Amino acid sequence: MHKILALKKTILVIFGILSVFAVLALGNLKFSFDFSQFFPEGDPDLIFYNEFIEEFGTDDNFLLIAIENESTVFDQAFLERFDALSKEAKKLPFVTQSQSLTTLFYPLKTSFGYTKLPIIHINDSTKYASDFEKLKEDNFYTNALIDENGTSLVLALETEDKLDYEQSIVLLTKVRSLLNKHGLKNHHLLGRTYFYEALVAMQKHEVTVTSIASILLIFLVLLLIYRRILIVFIALFSITIALLLFLGLLSVLGKELNAMAAFYPILMLIVGTSDVIHIVDDYLIKLKTGLPKEKALWSTLKEVGTSTLLTSATTAIGFASLLTSKSSSISDFGLNAAIGVLTAFVTVIFLTSALILLPKKEYLLPKREASKKWPKLLSGINNYTKKHHRPILYGSLIFTLVCTYGITKIDTNYQIKESLPTNSTIASDFKFFQDHYSGFRPLEVAVMTQGESKISDFDVIQQIEKVEQQLRTEAPIKNINSISSFYKTLHKAHNLNKSDFFVLPKDSVTFESYKADINKMARKQYAKFVNKNETKSRIRARVLDVGTDTLNQLYERFDRFTAAQTDSSQVKFKLTGSGVLLDKNSYYIQDSLISGLLAGLLMVALIMALLFKNLKLLLISLLPNLVPLLFAGALLGYLNIPLESTISVVFAIVFGIAVDDTIHFLGRYKLSRDGGLSKEAALEVTFLKTGRALIITTTTLFFGFLILLFSAHAPSVTIGLLVSITLLTALVLDLLLLPVLIRKWLR
Repeated sequence: MHKILALKKTILVIFGILSVFAVLALGNLKFSFDFSQFFPEGDPDLIFYNEFIEEFGTDDNFLLIAIENESTVFDQAFLERFDALSKEAKKLPFVTQSQSLTTLFYPLKTSFGYTKLPIIHINDSTKYASDFEKLKEDNFYTNALIDENGTSLVLALETEDKLDYEQSIVLLTKVRSLLNKHGLKNHHLLGRTYFYEALVAMQKHEVTVTSIASILLIFLVLLLIYRRILIVFIALFSITIALLLFLGLLSVLGKELNAMAAFYPILMLIVGTSDVIHIVDDYLIKLKTGLPKEKALWSTLKEVGTSTLLTSATTAIGFASLLTSKSSSISDFGLNAAIGVLTAFVTVIFLTSALILLPKKEYLLPKREASKKWPKLLSGINNYTKKHHRPILYGSLIFTLVCTYGITKIDTNYQIKESLPTNSTIASDFKFFQDHYSGFRPLEVAVMTQGESKISDFDVIQQIEKVEQQLRTEAPIKNINSISSFYKTLHKAHNLNKSDFFVLPKDSVTFESYKADINKMARKQYAKFVNKNETKSRIRARVLDVGTDTLNQLYERFDRFTAAQTDSSQVKFKLTGSGVLLDKNSYYIQDSLISGLLAGLLMVALIMALLFKNLKLLLISLLPNLVPLLFAGALLGYLNIPLESTISVVFAIVFGIAVDDTIHFLGRYKLSRDGGLSKEAALEVTFLKTGRALIITTTTLFFGFLILLFSAHAPSVTIGLLVSITLLTALVLDLLLLPVLIRKWLR
């Protein structure tokens, strides 16, 4: 290390070159958002879904455009503009189909064959009232292409599967251009492409805002602590370079930033600041004793550097525990955050060390004598733990029991709307479709024939119709379509288009007579519901965003119904689709959370064992860090915050960071004991030499994560609040409970 420090100018050149490459690489850094990131990887249902969409396509390949008119849509000028939009939309890039009430029709069987009846007679305003009554009577297009009050119409665009970000932007730009062209300004959008655009924009904004806010916070904190602009510059420069190198590394590795990207600047800057404060604090103390700069820094790196390495390792392990998550977005975040923590450590150790050796020590040391308030405060805390050990122990026990009870109140009834930017256009559009239409969540039911049965068999269609009617009894499920709709539509067409006849024919002879007509009139549409050999079909629907737990109960009722009321020897039904997979992810959150934290806890315990080589000291180090995890879970329970995949990272963040203070405290205590000091003398030295840095770093972390309270992303706000409060709790336990446990358990 001496030789490395001697090459400080070389180190600065190396970091300068790396920074230039990082800046150049930032241009290739990509942001992404895809609900598939939250699918439970390796789950059998996901495997089934991937096989299912190979035959039928994805279920989220739609863009809905709802257009409102002031009083009613049944206004000729409005209908003409809407119809022109519907027809032109068919030519939009990446659009495979366009549907609206002005382009669809009712089939009617006459003695001359089938004829088409317009659903809305655009050019005959005298029929508007009867058209609307007919729509309400049929109840087939209500809440799908027109709302119940007739104040808005929907243009439903089907797009190519899995459009990427650039393609989504192209499509949305063209759509908005068409809307402006036809003067349809009062509109609402919903669909995968719209989510992609809005959430990527949110991610970019969040990363920028959190980066700037974190840098400003660190500047103020460091200036208040050291009152030397040079030290502030060195620390801030090092940490900012660490963030730059990290983002450049992500770009080189081809990583895409997802909804969790806003945490990276805070983690890098705040956690990096913690490392800087511990090293600079100890370095300045040694400079005050008269040691030369090189010797002072070398001594600091031997004493504090080891603890800093361990804290970086344990923090990285805490984040790496997220790799057990079945959600790729969470596991990617865990891996990236672990890389970021280690990048910050390497940068602080080498770059900060090189920079801090350049100026004369009189430019680093404060001009005034150090305040005596810190030693007085820290000695007071130490004396308090000595005199009030029983209340601290009993209070910690009661606190732990209260937290344990709070954990039992956690629920996972998560709603998609909670992930949308607060007070944004997409949030209001989402609410509009939730209130007036059938929402966003797609639902698919896979229909699979057994034995020699075919989907087009009369008995099979009857089974499908039975299941479809069961789905209609569930209030959140809307806009249900299946192959039976083709037969019901023709049956209605053969009976003067009367709504009462929108049912399956009662006899197989009539049913068989409709097959040829369907093949002639709706071959393309029919193919979207049935595979080529007629062994599989689909029932399509959308579900209101009523919460994961509520929907999981609905799915269980569906499974019980199909098991009891359908003939499984003839046909089987299975829920699938992106919505079902998102909901199923809630089952894995708690399991992966527990298994990940246990794995992380085991690895940290091994590191602690190697460091302290004392079983009791190992247990003492873990106890104050388990209680904050319980507290984080209790806050979720008591505040009625649903546990979902994004918020589950709270536990990894708390565990990874909270243990840092414990390592610094016990590392200094062990060093003092190894130096021959008694237990009480070692505790006193530990408080005086480490306590200040612990309080300052935790305070920095506290306010750093509070920055997330200004986020437009609701889960980020929750995470910021939980992490801030929990880390403060961890500090209190380290300063109060840790000394008591040392006195009680270490004889």
